[in-house]
Amino acid sequence: MLAAELIRRKRYGGELSADELAWLITGITDGTVTDAQVGALAMAILWRGMTAAERVALTGAMTHSGEVLSWAGVDRPIVDKHSTGGVGDKVSLLLAPIVAACGGAVPMISGRGLGHTGGTLDKLESIPGYDVAPSHERLRAVVAQAGCAIVGQTATLAPADRRLYAIRDATGTVESIPLIVASILSKKLAAGLEGLVMDVKVGSGAFLPDLDSARELARAIVEVAAGSGLRTAALLTDMNQVLGASAGNALEVRECLQALTGAGIDPRLREVTLALSAELLVLGGLSEDAATARAAAAEALDRGAAAERFAAMVAALGGPVDLLEGPDAHLPAAPVACEVHALEAGRVSAIDVRAVGMAIVGLGGGRARESDPVDHAVGLTEAAGLGELVEPGGRPLAIVHARDREGADRAAAALRDAYTLAPATDGGVGGVGGVGGVGGVGGVGGVGGPVVIEVQRPQRAV
Repeated sequence: MLAAELIRRKRYGGELSADELAWLITGITDGTVTDAQVGALAMAILWRGMTAAERVALTGAMTHSGEVLSWAGVDRPIVDKHSTGGVGDKVSLLLAPIVAACGGAVPMISGRGLGHTGGTLDKLESIPGYDVAPSHERLRAVVAQAGCAIVGQTATLAPADRRLYAIRDATGTVESIPLIVASILSKKLAAGLEGLVMDVKVGSGAFLPDLDSARELARAIVEVAAGSGLRTAALLTDMNQVLGASAGNALEVRECLQALTGAGIDPRLREVTLALSAELLVLGGLSEDAATARAAAAEALDRGAAAERFAAMVAALGGPVDLLEGPDAHLPAAPVACEVHALEAGRVSAIDVRAVGMAIVGLGGGRARESDPVDHAVGLTEAAGLGELVEPGGRPLAIVHARDREGADRAAAALRDAYTLAPATDGGVGGVGGVGGVGGVGGVGGVGGPVVIEVQRPQRAV
């Protein structure tokens, strides 16, 4: 086979066979397909798309470009969750121990933040000693012991994806739906999963802000997963405001510890967490229906079983054994904390959540490039949500946690620009793209609309 001929055929809208796609992925993995050819292939796929059969074949080839984990001897269903990312999205830190407490095994392969979105690994690396890159043997042992382990992708899991993603990033082809689907699912399939729930974010802080694009991605993931033999469902959830009260690595860990230990949880964060957990329990065969699953997940969260699993995971991966009892002794704290007030009173009518995320990047809490260091201590707490009344000297837009006063002032200016206020007497605030309760799915709503917008489940195998 000649890479140039296969690229040419795809450029003109032709279909590639499973054998041809497997040959290309082998070349991407071992370097015999050049960077220029990989970039040209990615651009051809971006412009011409792929058939359903091509998507399944591409995902399968990328999955088998490296090691596929085996969970022989683990007598629990192997399940996981993946999010397309947002600001303040800390659900993984709650969901993994909740599902583990309900009988699932959760080997969660997570990533770092890039651009305005936060990364689960960055949050966990704010915990001293926590090993995000254990050997596969240690990963298996931790999952067997604690029921869950949140770690990073190793070099041997779907290595084709690592190279392909780097070239997509450099060539402006990240947005290709077939390549996004293959990137996500190849890593999850290589982790040996039996069930997967996707959290596809929608709104101003999402990778795909509009509802139609998010639906397309969710539908593609569910269908390709079904064609690959992986039971999968996708929830579309709101990202038109920060999820929870905080955004920033150690700050989000603190918020999760409060939720796990009964000190309180933001209603929207609770709703997304329980909805995703319930879907995963049904997919894994641990509950017969969504209502039973949700009740089990809520009990695990509210009665401390999830907290026990989280503590066991942290200790088994090298973190402090008393993190839940004394987080302030272990988690870093920024030296400067200041309230950011609106310049005039008003009710929050819209939030540019991407801009909020970039304000955190400006503090050092995120990265513009993959190689950038991260300050785990900085970020925001008490972030105001849609419909809330803010005013000078009263409820702030947020509290900024910064390394120095200059950084805090820059973040404050960015936050004021990110928030749109209506007159204090005007209570009208729109939901996600004007959508309310699509498909009968509601959840916690309030003035910002439902936080869970709809659920995509497989209609057929590909």
